[in-house]
Amino acid sequence: MASAEVYPASEPARWKYLDNIRTRAGPLTNPDIFDGQVVAQNMENMKILVIGAGGLGCEILKNLALSGFKDIHVIDMDTIDISNLNRQFLFRQSDVGSFKAEVAARFVERRVKGVKITPYNCKIQDFDEDFYMQFQLVVCGLDSIEARRWINAMLVNMVDEEAVDSYKPLIDGGTEGFKGQARVIFPTVTSCIECQLDMHAPRAAVPLCTLASIPRQPEHCIEWAHVIAWDKEKPFPKLDNDDPEHITWLYQKALTRAQEFKISGVTYSLTQGVVKNIIPAIAATNSVIAAACCNEAFKIASNCAPCLGMPGENNYMMYSGNDSIYTYTFQHEKKDDCPVCGNLARELVIENPEWTLRELVDSFAVRPEAQLKKPSIRSESKTLYMQSPASLEEQTRPNLDKTLKELGLTDGQEIGVTDPAFATVSFKFKLKFKQAAA
Repeated sequence: MASAEVYPASEPARWKYLDNIRTRAGPLTNPDIFDGQVVAQNMENMKILVIGAGGLGCEILKNLALSGFKDIHVIDMDTIDISNLNRQFLFRQSDVGSFKAEVAARFVERRVKGVKITPYNCKIQDFDEDFYMQFQLVVCGLDSIEARRWINAMLVNMVDEEAVDSYKPLIDGGTEGFKGQARVIFPTVTSCIECQLDMHAPRAAVPLCTLASIPRQPEHCIEWAHVIAWDKEKPFPKLDNDDPEHITWLYQKALTRAQEFKISGVTYSLTQGVVKNIIPAIAATNSVIAAACCNEAFKIASNCAPCLGMPGENNYMMYSGNDSIYTYTFQHEKKDDCPVCGNLARELVIENPEWTLRELVDSFAVRPEAQLKKPSIRSESKTLYMQSPASLEEQTRPNLDKTLKELGLTDGQEIGVTDPAFATVSFKFKLKFKQAAA
């Protein structure tokens, strides 16, 4: 049996089946906006920015290149670690220590001729508005909610209603174990990442009393070894999360405690994951979510079918591979009190009106609707606390030990909160005091 003919990557035959879709009208094509004669050329000229070149980013880069996009840019500040090689398939052992963005770009360029990928080995915060304005589409494959929130705020703030080119669609993908999501955000039109922040609530910390007296899960035993046993016994001068000897000590301590309380499930890999706060990554999940993201990019670029996020349509796709394969799409509503794309102050419930300003500041880190690590606070009439510069922090520091009432804050009053991680955003909150316990 003769083998099938293999075409060089540079020949048009590579795009034969792709062109069947992007040059022909289909049952879901809107004839008012679809023009099959120019789609291919427009896609080749379109500049796309990919943020992240890790497990999800590698899949996204490969898929975009094979979808007909020719001008791709990628940002990633990380270098390749040996632990990346099991799922970030563009990298080899000889690449360990090199920048992810550079290696990924060169690999895809070698395999898909005619594609140009420009790498940037830096943080997304290193670029200004002019840099992001050059792209027609942004695709995120990040594992950091802070970075997602930053790029989301940047794209929303860039919108000028009188300039159509200022609208930059954001396609965001994320995975955790066998679960994942893909969503399309049209800045100021659909709900943004900040509107959906409560879906990324920080994991609640396990109380020390639970770790010390009544552990119920294998993770509790590992945290006990990590937080309590290590501090008590100090087997090494300083804990190194990447040292196998240190992880082995924690694993053995956790295993002994688990056996004492008849808890199963403590393993070396779980110990390493808990101590390093590793989000479990499954290569197959990355592949599914990257395909969903790139499918949306293709639909936006070609108009061959309606994409997620069209007005009045679903904009969020969830995937679960825990039991077979399950996907579900729904419409996440735009919130009027969103600090980024809304125009109303968000309600902030204060459990105790006798709270000090310090307790309020600390609460912003764990509130699902805020998640701010270094907040500075202003009332309508004065500055209450500023994290920087140092002179202003010293000047406002005494306010931290004053109660909210002593500072003149009342029920229904609005405050402004800023955080250096989101320099372009001023969060507006409306205080709502609960009655003090009798």
